[in-house]
Amino acid sequence: MPKVTSKPTTIEHVDLDVLEDTLSFYIRTMNIAVSRDLDARLDGCEVARGTGKITTLLLVDSHPGIRPSVIAQIIMKDRSAMGRLIEQMIEHDLLRRQTSASERRAQELYVTPKGAELAAMIRPIVTKQSKDFFSFIAEEEQAQVMDILRRAYRKMVGMTGERD
Repeated sequence: MPKVTSKPTTIEHVDLDVLEDTLSFYIRTMNIAVSRDLDARLDGCEVARGTGKITTLLLVDSHPGIRPSVIAQIIMKDRSAMGRLIEQMIEHDLLRRQTSASERRAQELYVTPKGAELAAMIRPIVTKQSKDFFSFIAEEEQAQVMDILRRAYRKMVGMTGERD
């Protein structure tokens, strides 16, 4: 256990202990900061607040008929959480669900006209937010971090092969 030398009164006086050299600490805190910033930019949109709505909307818009289980794997949500997310998006008239013609037990997802309009609106916002938020990091360094995180992510979710 580390020895506490003083009671910090400002952030500058805090020693982060083992967190200083822990990648997961920085990833978790960056996730919170990025999410807050994006939520502020999407204030009032049905996909603001919470995780998975933007990705789900964009994936369904890009891949009509995609199955909820595929999206769940991509966004790392369990079946019940994915079900709640989809129900919420259906209630907001962003998605519709349909039974697969080829496999009766399988469900397919499609965007509604409202969902397609929202997807088109948020794509540039999401892209600009990422560029703006990380503008203090040189583009070459951003590309390096993106490459590392992309490879880690693809391995975690089981995506094999090169990026399409």
